[in-house]
Amino acid sequence: MTILEGYIHMARKIEVFSAGCLVCDLTVDYIKSAVVGCEVIVLNTHKHEVAQRAIDFGIRCLPAIVVDGKLADPCQMGGPAKAILHDYGLIKRKVV
Repeated sequence: MTILEGYIHMARKIEVFSAGCLVCDLTVDYIKSAVVGCEVIVLNTHKHEVAQRAIDFGIRCLPAIVVDGKLADPCQMGGPAKAILHDYGLIKRKVV
């Protein structure tokens, strides 16, 4: 197993910065249903400290996904959650 393969199979921390809208909620639902063995934390940007953290990351649109402390391709079009999870090797189950 390579170092990268080992990293992909380690438990990962996924943070989703959310505005609480339907698009954000659907993204959170998708992430929770698609990944296994990862910690998924939903952060409400209506809270001042969360909004400040989002600003510190450079987040300018929501939902935004942070994997292990790294902002993942913000505002990627065409299904951001699926593309990001795929890029990070995190999709472990098929979502219907």
